[in-house]
Amino acid sequence: MGNVFDLFKKSKYFTVQPETKREIPEGLWIKCRCGEILFSKDLGRNHKVCQKCGHHFRLTAWERIQLTMDPDSFVEFTDDLESRDLLEFPGYAAKLAAAQEQTGLCEAVVTGEGMLGGHRVVLAVMDAHFIMGSMGTVVGEKVARAIEQAVEKQVPLVIFSASSGARMQEGILSLMQMGKTAAAIGRLDRAGLLYISVLTDPTLGGVSASFAFLGDIILAEPGALIGFAGPRVIEQTIRQKLPDGFQQAEFMQEHGFVDVVMPRNRLRDTIIKILDMHVRRE
Repeated sequence: MGNVFDLFKKSKYFTVQPETKREIPEGLWIKCRCGEILFSKDLGRNHKVCQKCGHHFRLTAWERIQLTMDPDSFVEFTDDLESRDLLEFPGYAAKLAAAQEQTGLCEAVVTGEGMLGGHRVVLAVMDAHFIMGSMGTVVGEKVARAIEQAVEKQVPLVIFSASSGARMQEGILSLMQMGKTAAAIGRLDRAGLLYISVLTDPTLGGVSASFAFLGDIILAEPGALIGFAGPRVIEQTIRQKLPDGFQQAEFMQEHGFVDVVMPRNRLRDTIIKILDMHVRRE
């Protein structure tokens, strides 16, 4: 039996239009891991947090800066640092170029200074959209220079970490950044300056094993994956099932590695309260 519309196709009284496929613009809707379909504009207005389950989607570096700093106060540190394929690692140069085009960033961290609740601070924000926020020589150097700027200007330091760890394409050169950034934090500590470390999803590997866990106060966003090796690597290594929620921010707080797990919509106010308790306003 044919389609019922076939009965009218030859009729002089009806015109049947052919079926057309409606195209939905890419990125208009986003599916959360809880299964909820979210309108991207509504998600953006809620700081990229699912209204149903509270899942915190990853922010770009500039989204984080806009959400955190006082309006029109942030000034990025300018430098001529640019990552090089020093080891001639296969495909690395192309991967760098693709990441730069996709994100509009030169590297996986943005550094600068500005006002946060009326306090002048030096800020470093990592971006997991740039090769998963991995730390190579340039990322390490930019973070170290930001720390040195905080020491020179005698202002607090705030770092938002978001990284899969050291960048394997740069080999031992990337691992050397762990010692360099940790030493810089040591100089900041000897200068008696406040360092607030904020761990976001994910904070892993060489970043967690260096400057990310050296904060005077360590905050984290809900559900953020935090640790050195990832849970799957650990399970495959020890051949044991890990506890539920292992290495998530709440688990890390329960076991003393994180001071406070704070939802994104309260994070700025929390940092300001910490600054108010430790630093005089300008």
